[in-house]
Amino acid sequence: MRQLRAGVKPLRSCYNRGEVPRSRQPLIEVDGVSYLRLPVKTHILTEEDDPLEVVRRYAVPESQAGDVLFIAETALAIMQGRQRHIDTIHVSFLARLLSRFVTKSPYGVGLRSPRAMQVAIEEVGAWNVLKGTAAAAWGKLVLRRRGDFYEVAGLATKMIDAEHTMGIKKYWDYVIPGPVQIPETCRAIKEATGLDACVVDVNDIQEPWVIGASFGEEISRIVASALRDNPLGQGDECTPMGLLRRVESA
Repeated sequence: MRQLRAGVKPLRSCYNRGEVPRSRQPLIEVDGVSYLRLPVKTHILTEEDDPLEVVRRYAVPESQAGDVLFIAETALAIMQGRQRHIDTIHVSFLARLLSRFVTKSPYGVGLRSPRAMQVAIEEVGAWNVLKGTAAAAWGKLVLRRRGDFYEVAGLATKMIDAEHTMGIKKYWDYVIPGPVQIPETCRAIKEATGLDACVVDVNDIQEPWVIGASFGEEISRIVASALRDNPLGQGDECTPMGLLRRVESA
């Protein structure tokens, strides 16, 4: 982590390896320091893929000393077999009811999908979802703020991708909850490859979020800030991971 010093604030027709999606520049400046974002192209990942082997095959050959590997949370979840086909999700009355109270957004479906809400209930429990719904209502009507649902229900609910939102056609009919064992996976990558690693939730809607990492909060803040324009893309780029590299001044 020598190249990502403290003091700096804090996927998928396939692009060529290391090519940032159009409208996003490879270089980004964070507090006067330049960082190069290198998307890493892979094949379409499935539950048959081992995360460590995918990193060894695609990311390690492109890496340099000091690079940080960032992996999209949805990609890791898929490799862990977490995806749920819509035909296997049995939507309860509670899920149908609660999904009606989710704020409609022009950016995506989220838990407004009854199937995604059902997966949320199964992930964190009905009681936590009910508490989150009550907190969201109080926050919106009384405190005039948003985001309380995820804080109370559990951040696992924030990582759920609803059906018909994925850029990869293979997963169009799937609801994909977030991955598990994130810190353990990041540490395993670090031990096996020498690359510091993190799992991120990055999209074109919300602020980037480093969910878990092999390093601490300060470096996580740097990574999140450097990914604020979503360099991996939001469609079918086949770039579920990338490398972040500090560019030293001449």
